[in-house]
Amino acid sequence: MSSFEMPKINPERIPKHVAVVMDGNGRWAKARGLPRTAGHEAGEAALFDVVEGAIQIGVKELSAFAFSTENWKRSPEEVKFLMGFNRDVIRRRLDQMHEMGVRVRWAGRAGRLWGSVTSELERAEQLTAKNKVLTLNMCVNYGGRSEIIDAALELAADIKRTQIKPEKVSEKKFAQYLDIPSDVDLFLRSSGEERISNFLLWQSAYAELVFLDVLWPDVRRETLWKAIEIYAARDRRFGKA
Repeated sequence: MSSFEMPKINPERIPKHVAVVMDGNGRWAKARGLPRTAGHEAGEAALFDVVEGAIQIGVKELSAFAFSTENWKRSPEEVKFLMGFNRDVIRRRLDQMHEMGVRVRWAGRAGRLWGSVTSELERAEQLTAKNKVLTLNMCVNYGGRSEIIDAALELAADIKRTQIKPEKVSEKKFAQYLDIPSDVDLFLRSSGEERISNFLLWQSAYAELVFLDVLWPDVRRETLWKAIEIYAARDRRFGKA
């Protein structure tokens, strides 16, 4: 556990749903003369410290961008490593997350994923389904555009089957077809890069964007808390004057 003192923030100002782009693993490794894979390995501790910090401060949902639909463009060696690493992280951390009351959910396409990866994700979902302390959305083979396309196709199919009338389609109804239906309050990206990279496009329509110049393996719960302090100081108007 961290010895850093958690900031005192009005509970009403704590974001319910935080999205995290875990960026900077490669640069962290390069700066130390290590292979890129070492950066990903170091990032595991960062993620789970952030999970613990989210629970401490009262965040109810955390979405982590673990592997994007665009990451298949990386070298075959790195893709192979990331497939095995994502599988092994879930397997290694599952009991710990279950004990902490974390509900694990998988967002993304099965498609090209290794069967062993989908098996671990599905096992985690089943084991933790009734947990209520924090929902951790593991976004593996996920892309915001593909999620919207998949949701639109599923909705169209339901309309064709007359399970829903076209005039009954609303933003709220459409969101129910997404992998992650809840809106993002705080969108946090590490490494200093300032873009959202096709992550939770629909859900982040009114998210507060916070970009921090710290590489992901160096992120800890204090980083999350700093982002939440920035979030809490902003005036969220949702289009109002």
